[in-house]
Amino acid sequence: MSRTNFDMLLEAGCHFGHLRRKWNPAMAPYIFMERNGIHIIDLHKTVVKIDEAADALKQIAKSGKKILFVATKKQAKSIVAEKATSINMPYVIERWPGGMLTNFPTIRKAVKKMSNIDKLMSDGTFANLSKRELLQVTRQRAKLEKNLGSIADLTRLPSALFVIDVMKENIAVKEAKRLGIPVFGIVDTNSDPNDIDFVIPANDDAKDSIDIILTACCNAIAEGLEERKAEKADEKAAAEQEEEAADAKPKRARRARKEVAAEETVAPVAEEAEAPVVEANEDTEVEEAPAAE
Repeated sequence: MSRTNFDMLLEAGCHFGHLRRKWNPAMAPYIFMERNGIHIIDLHKTVVKIDEAADALKQIAKSGKKILFVATKKQAKSIVAEKATSINMPYVIERWPGGMLTNFPTIRKAVKKMSNIDKLMSDGTFANLSKRELLQVTRQRAKLEKNLGSIADLTRLPSALFVIDVMKENIAVKEAKRLGIPVFGIVDTNSDPNDIDFVIPANDDAKDSIDIILTACCNAIAEGLEERKAEKADEKAAAEQEEEAADAKPKRARRARKEVAAEETVAPVAEEAEAPVVEANEDTEVEEAPAAE
C-alpha cells in the first residue's frame, strides 16, 4: 500500500517545478511536461519514490540508527523541527556548520562545551562573575543552542541524511557523499539528482509539498522504531524464560534426587514389615531336646 497517492500530492502542489530556463537536464526522467514555461513533475514517479525512500528509512530506524534532517530554507524550518522532534531524530535548521560530518569530533566538543556551561550555571560557579562576563557566557550558550542544540543527542555520525532542497544544502550532501552516508532528498527540477541515493522528485519550495512528503517518511520511521521496540520486548521475554528454565533445571534435579533417596529409605522398611512373625501358643508342639546321657 502506498503511503501517498497522486491526488494528495497534486493537491499539495508537489508537481510544480521551476522555470524551464532554470532546469537541470539530469531531472528529465522525472519531468512530465512543460506548461507556461514551467516544468511539471511526474507525480506517478514521485509516489513510487516516496515509498522507496520511506521503506529504506524504516529499516534504518528499525536497526536503531539515527537519521539527520537538514533544511535551512525558511519555509521548511518549522516543519522539519516539528517532524524530526516527534520521532526523536536530530536536525539542522540554521546554518549548516561546515565540517559537521567530516570534522565531527570538533562539533561534539562544541556540544560538550554547551553542556559544561549548563553544569557551571546550575552549580553556582558563575555567581561570582561580573555582569559583563555573565552576559558573554549567556550569549555564547544561546548561540551554541541555536546552531547545535538540535544535534545535542547525536553522539556518533548519522546513518543517513534527509535533505530538503539538495541544491541549497550542497555542502551537507558533499560531506555525506565523502563519508559514504546515504542521502535522501526532495529534488526539484533545478537540482542535480546524481549525488542523491534516494531521489524524491517534488516541489521543494511549497510548505504543503514538504509537509506531505515529510509526514509519509516520518510515519515510516516511527513504524520502524515501534517494530524495534516490540522486537526488544520479545527478546527480553525470551531471555527471561531461558533464565527461568535454567534456574528450574537444578531444582528439578534436586527434587528428583530427594525422591530417589526417599524411595531407597522406604524400601527396606517395607521388606521388614512383610517378614512373617511366628508366636508360640498352647497348641504349638515344641520338640524337647534329648537328655544328655
